[in-house]
Amino acid sequence: MSASLLQLDHQNARGTILYTSRKPERMGQERGREYFIISMHADGSRSCSAHCEIDDRPAVMRDIVYSLDAEWRPTDCYVRLSVGDRFMGSGWFRFHPHYAECESWTALEGRVSQRMDLQKPLKTFQNHAIACDAWHLRLFDRGRPGEIQSLEQMLLSSPDHRGATGPMLFSIGLHVKYVGEEAIEVGAGRFDAFHFQFVSAPGLPQEHPPYDIWCTADGEFLFLKGGVAGYMQTHYELMELRR
Repeated sequence: MSASLLQLDHQNARGTILYTSRKPERMGQERGREYFIISMHADGSRSCSAHCEIDDRPAVMRDIVYSLDAEWRPTDCYVRLSVGDRFMGSGWFRFHPHYAECESWTALEGRVSQRMDLQKPLKTFQNHAIACDAWHLRLFDRGRPGEIQSLEQMLLSSPDHRGATGPMLFSIGLHVKYVGEEAIEVGAGRFDAFHFQFVSAPGLPQEHPPYDIWCTADGEFLFLKGGVAGYMQTHYELMELRR
């Protein structure tokens, strides 16, 4: 085929994230995994497609497609969810500068249509794919290490810590601390990284334990590793990355 007929203006990053336990009785035991593809388009927009599996009963399986514009603002997201190997729900989210909307069907609520007015354009959306957790970090000032910084509003597809409900719109705040820049090694290799900690998320029905997270320091904010303390005691690590 002639090269003039081909068009490849985007770039892809493909990766695998391993979920393991840090509980003493299960130390290092695999408890889930995630496969993702991030596409960076010629106009500066980007999308992440991720397949996520949590083996802890009731097992959770989630597929998401999440897109941002060239300014890293959320534009739309699709989430399909099963819990205990049974369909839980599927939903489509759209983000307008003045409102967010959701159309979903869930096993518990049936058909759901939501519209939530926004005082400001939405800065970020949490769909519970670990690969997308690091994308929130672009919003925080790395010139203020050790200081707790706040995001007034972040929307979620589920307020459950495992993302095992809905999918439906839910609004919270977010408090984050920048720890510093580090060189770290994970299964996928050695990277220069930014280290942050999610301190709290006001508005959640149950308080989320502190969550330390490391992402690439190259401006792409690719997830490298993370660890959740408290009752969860889980670890997430990038095991494979192809660009």
